[in-house]
Amino acid sequence: MSSVSTSVRDRVDQLRTTITDHNHHYYVLDDPQVPDAEYDRLFRELQALEAEYPELATATSPTQRVGSAVETSFAEVTHRIPMLSLDNAFSADELRDFDRRVRERLNRGNTAGENSTEDGGDIEYVCEPKLDGLAVSLHYQNGELVRAATRGDGYTGEDITANIRTIASVPLNLRGGDFPQTVEVRGEVYMPRAGFDRLNQRLAGRGEKTFVNPRNAAAGSLRQKKSSVTARRPLEMCAYSVAVTDESALPPTHWEGLQQVSEWGFRINPEMSLAIGADQCLEAYEALMAKRDSLPYEIDGIVFKVNRLDLQQQLGFVSRAPRWAIAQKFPAQEELTVVESVEFQVGRTGAITPVARLKPVFVGGVTVSNATLHNMDEVRRLDLHIGDTVFIRRAGEVIPKVVKVVQDKRPSNAAVIELPAQCPACGSDVVQIEGEVIARCSGGLFCPAQRKEAIRHYASRKALDIEGLGDKWVDILVDSEKVETIADLYRLRKADLIGLERMGDKSASNLIAAIDASRQPLLWRFLYALGIREVGEATAKGLAGYFGSLEAISEADENALQAVSDVGPIVAGHLRSFFEQPHNQEILQNLKQAGVIWQTQEITAASRPLHGQTWVLTGTMEQMTRDQAKQKLEGLGAKVAGSVSKKTACVVAGEAAGSKLTKAQQLGVDVLSEQGLLDLLRGHGLEV
Repeated sequence: MSSVSTSVRDRVDQLRTTITDHNHHYYVLDDPQVPDAEYDRLFRELQALEAEYPELATATSPTQRVGSAVETSFAEVTHRIPMLSLDNAFSADELRDFDRRVRERLNRGNTAGENSTEDGGDIEYVCEPKLDGLAVSLHYQNGELVRAATRGDGYTGEDITANIRTIASVPLNLRGGDFPQTVEVRGEVYMPRAGFDRLNQRLAGRGEKTFVNPRNAAAGSLRQKKSSVTARRPLEMCAYSVAVTDESALPPTHWEGLQQVSEWGFRINPEMSLAIGADQCLEAYEALMAKRDSLPYEIDGIVFKVNRLDLQQQLGFVSRAPRWAIAQKFPAQEELTVVESVEFQVGRTGAITPVARLKPVFVGGVTVSNATLHNMDEVRRLDLHIGDTVFIRRAGEVIPKVVKVVQDKRPSNAAVIELPAQCPACGSDVVQIEGEVIARCSGGLFCPAQRKEAIRHYASRKALDIEGLGDKWVDILVDSEKVETIADLYRLRKADLIGLERMGDKSASNLIAAIDASRQPLLWRFLYALGIREVGEATAKGLAGYFGSLEAISEADENALQAVSDVGPIVAGHLRSFFEQPHNQEILQNLKQAGVIWQTQEITAASRPLHGQTWVLTGTMEQMTRDQAKQKLEGLGAKVAGSVSKKTACVVAGEAAGSKLTKAQQLGVDVLSEQGLLDLLRGHGLEV
């Protein structure tokens, strides 16, 4: 017997206490304190120490039990056949070791069996996705569900019959007539990804605690004291084994048993497959891992089970796991790490997003050092501080996110995270309009982070319509440092463009001409082109029509701005924030100096004869597009809507007009043909 040092004994005691505490938090409180990968490391360390120092092993060690203590608020159920856990493999070598042990125990090292390949001794395995949920046992008597239980500690579980009955994928009565008088079906209750996302959104919307992951959500939902709550949760159940508890015979293989369970009305996993030998098992592992992120539910590995039941019986069990099965785990998608700092990034539309800089950690197959925090509301919901230990989660190619703070590990000097007052990219004020979640930089025309987006919008068809200045050329002009703001467009010369990628003499001439043609825009188009948040075409037209000049708009206070139809407190706030920024005013001045003169047409009753009227366009037009017709009508003061009502002044019906025309006729609304519209526009002096 080896001598055991005090440090080893202390470490074993510490591990047992820690693991027992984690089990309590996960299974009883539904409040996990560490990711699965961290739990696995602790468990394997304890297993290794007990194997090296067998005199330290005790009957009450977590390694001798499965799961956690039973929740006393549920009736106890004793499992007639223990619901033991599975050993884990974390590498190809560990899986090969498992396969070698199986063959050695069955004397298959050199002898071929019924399910063997020609190289002799290979075992046939069933390969099953390891669903990330909660194991349950369902008992049927004469085909009727009579009891359902959780795994609990493997020997005693909790009676959850009332809750299980609410899950639509659990048959209350078995189908067919070839089932035994008494039968137990075991499976996994889980929550699909889409249902998990909807549930968390609903809980967050009510200000309630959200779940860390789908498995935690499934466990918490199954253990609700009111089955009506469980019924509202999007739970599903997938069977993975059958155990007949009377004298009836089972099929000879695990695979055939699952097909039988399927005929009784249970869902079995369609991703299951058969494999012979370790090499084919590893191929199945790689194939399933490649599909992992596209599946509608979460899996954390693959389970390999010896297919023949007689071989399973020969192999038997160890204290907590069968010798005939093993779970090979996928790379962890959750890990623990520390938030070292928080930086704020500026998006192309000015959105200010906090990003956590993390102590690097390997998760989801890559080393992660950053995680998105979305917005300050999320920071406050998490109660996140700099220095906190956090759960991070990375699924597939999704950017890692912080899902939970471990409050007990918060250092005394943890710093509160504050939204910056100035944009980190340009120094303009950061504003957050009341009622909006996202904070934004107010220097839209000046901010380097928003530069390309501002220029693209300014040149777009519905704004100043600078033909030829599409996304590609915006990228080239900005990346080559020819243009920093929209005012720089008007300083471009042909010589500046010649020599740029794909920019020949003709292309350069055409682009310069298109830019020159945009120097005298209508006021509403120019206002819309500035890209002020929430100021669309209709709002820009309303503002231009009401105030008559950009100077008047820029000087109006929020109350005055709200006198315009379609301008409420939020839009008024965005307008004031934009015009109050010195950087934006500087660019407007630069535009004037570059010869850009927005037309401030005098607004009179004669120039807006359709003011206050609502028109509707329907059907196909031949002489102009519907968008062009809309612009002409709005130029005469009309509001163009998408639906017909009693308040509609007129409907313009082109070819193949449908339900809108029918409704107009039913309501007695005036109807014009396309030719009638053309005559109307010409009558008011508009070119068509």
